[in-house]
Amino acid sequence: METVLLIGHVLVGIAVIGLVLLQQGKGADAGASFGGGASQTVFGSAGSGGFLVKLTAGLGAAFFITSMALAVVANNKASEDGLIGLPQVPSTVDDSAPGTPKTVD
Repeated sequence: METVLLIGHVLVGIAVIGLVLLQQGKGADAGASFGGGASQTVFGSAGSGGFLVKLTAGLGAAFFITSMALAVVANNKASEDGLIGLPQVPSTVDDSAPGTPKTVD
């Protein structure tokens, strides 16, 4: 389950990055008059703004949900394994006197 969530999280993240790079900035309309005006017809007469903004918002929500799901999975895994998932190492120093090595009988 963790692997599926992680793969989905990475794919959604890459998709969000791609969609953000596809969107035009607010000042991009002035540059369209120099020969880039036909690019608006790909997504209809309203342009790509509405479609890409909604798709980016949906993928952003999916990224948030996968982030929270991965945090819950990691928290459950850490609570099952112990403190941080590392095995307990026996102490070699006697705690009764600081700096005194433990004697073996």
